Amino acid sequence: MCLTAEVIPTNSGAASSVQAGAAQPDSLLGLHFPSDPQLSPDGRQVAFVLTRSEEEDPRKPDPAYARPRLRSQIWHSDGGQAVLLTRGEGSDASPRWSPDGATLAFTRAAAGAKPQLYLLPLSGGEAQRITDFEHGVQDVQWSPDGQSLTFLSLGNDEDRRDERGEARVITRPRYRFNGRDWLPETPARLWRYDLTAEELTEWHAPAVEISGYAWWPDSHGVVFASSTDELAASQWRQELFTLTLAGEVSQFGRWNSSLSALAPHKGGQRVAVVGRPEGKGSPEDDHLFVLHEDGTSTRADTGWDFPVGQLVGGDCHVGSFPVRPVWQGEELLVLSTVGGSCGLFRVGPDGTVTAHDHRPEGVVSAFTSVGNGLALIRESATQFPEVELNGVAVTDLHARLPFAARTPERVPFSTDAGEGEGWVLLPEGEARVPALLSIHGGPHTAYGHAFIHEFQLLAARGYGVTYSNPRGSVGYGQAWSSGNYGRWGSVDYDDLMGFFETALAAFPRLDGQNAAVMGGSYGGYMTNWITGHTDRFRAAITDRSICNLVSFSGTSDIGLRFWHDELGLNAHRSADAERLWAMSPLKFAEHVQTPTLIVHSVLDHRCPVEQAEQWYAALTQIGVPVRMVRFPGENHELSRSGRPDRRIQRLEEYLGWLDRYLGADQPE
Repeated sequence: MCLTAEVIPTNSGAASSVQAGAAQPDSLLGLHFPSDPQLSPDGRQVAFVLTRSEEEDPRKPDPAYARPRLRSQIWHSDGGQAVLLTRGEGSDASPRWSPDGATLAFTRAAAGAKPQLYLLPLSGGEAQRITDFEHGVQDVQWSPDGQSLTFLSLGNDEDRRDERGEARVITRPRYRFNGRDWLPETPARLWRYDLTAEELTEWHAPAVEISGYAWWPDSHGVVFASSTDELAASQWRQELFTLTLAGEVSQFGRWNSSLSALAPHKGGQRVAVVGRPEGKGSPEDDHLFVLHEDGTSTRADTGWDFPVGQLVGGDCHVGSFPVRPVWQGEELLVLSTVGGSCGLFRVGPDGTVTAHDHRPEGVVSAFTSVGNGLALIRESATQFPEVELNGVAVTDLHARLPFAARTPERVPFSTDAGEGEGWVLLPEGEARVPALLSIHGGPHTAYGHAFIHEFQLLAARGYGVTYSNPRGSVGYGQAWSSGNYGRWGSVDYDDLMGFFETALAAFPRLDGQNAAVMGGSYGGYMTNWITGHTDRFRAAITDRSICNLVSFSGTSDIGLRFWHDELGLNAHRSADAERLWAMSPLKFAEHVQTPTLIVHSVLDHRCPVEQAEQWYAALTQIGVPVRMVRFPGENHELSRSGRPDRRIQRLEEYLGWLDRYLGADQPE
């Protein structure tokens, strides 16, 4: 493998059948998804990952049964059109520049195998394979002095209980997790590869899983995030720890709450993190904090009433999206979600926050920065994600779209807590069209200015898509983010229905008598809740949903803490269980009249498939037309990063159900 001059192709592999025109479910096959933009040490180059669909074995295509699979490769730009950097079997990801810019570390996963660590000399030559671990490697980082490479791995630990049909003995609070299925008996260890000696050693074996780490700028060791015990980890209570080159571990201050995106200061006495203080749950917006070695902490973005991080939902985000704050002197550069947008902001030492690169109708989904250099991924509701280097786009992925993107229009709506925000995406033409109410998940995320292929598809099929940010959504201040705390199915229901009526009044083309409601995760919960409380809609689609808050507590991978955070309740207290049941759509299933499509993934441990099964059983028993579609091998992320053929089938199921009950006329 060596450097090539190949540029992004106009069509390849599984995408070859996609033609320009209206969006279709298989338009997904023509899309290239950018991720993980990594700026070079001199700030003049960027390496990033591009993921596309291709046949499982391009050499042996089966014309009767397509097998599109995701494959990623690493691309590079020095300011001009990006070119392909790695070419080989399998998928390449996680590009990481050496401090001198001469070598690129990356991971490669051969077909059916886990990703291994490779080193590529950028002056030319073949990549060198460093690891051969059964479980692969993750979170690769260079030491700032360039002497070491570190990563997390289970190494060659063997666990063949499922293969042998043996019982699993569970003694820990956390034993399954979405996207990972069964958690290992022992956490992944931190490994260090000495480039001079060419020696790989196990550096640290933590008692509890490491959720993130970062090198100290002087290379004397790392700081990592973990928990003091498994129970604390299940409650999202984390601490910072330091690890020296000699393997000595000590706790760094005290936090006892969730944190991520660690950014050590060059002075070595403080670490910037994204998180929320002790005692604050998920309705609390994440903010920027600086933790000090003496145990004190300060909030850096004082007075900033918007969450730190990128929380605007889209369905074209495949791969890794770096969001770690970057120290620039005594200032910090961070992402923040404002309304339905996300941009880069500077946080000064006095707590003031100013826009650095923020477009009110755009989304920056990832970034890295060195000095004055900046690499990022930018998108909008009408612009497919592109990679930028120092303000210049180095990809032209939007030109690959096999359809013309429609432009949504903003719709403000009134609530008793102030103005809310939503949008309407209409098909071409002037004819009246069926109206769809789409509800986002979370609930503490947002709809807005991200590119959403699914919405473009629905509009192309002749449906008017309405979507909004009811109370509980982020980007509108803390009061709005926590506006549905303790009362799911109340003010959020009022906001959604009020927005929908406002949209109908503002756009007479929307046919409110021929309407459907749909949503995923929390949006699926609200879909179930709505159909149990009104017959306003002629059809419903509930995806990866929740219907029984009580059983969710014991089956979800976040169930031990989630209702405490969201509602102030504990399912294992009888009085609280009654209140959880009162907020469960299943309690009101007898009132449902709306024909419902249920979509769920078998390996979804966030909103477990038993929730779909309960809803299906209830609607079947009361005689409501219902169809359940279960996807094997997929988890909570199917709609965003699932296997291409399964994503396509999901969209086809959506369209089939809507066409059956609403019957949109497709635009010519």
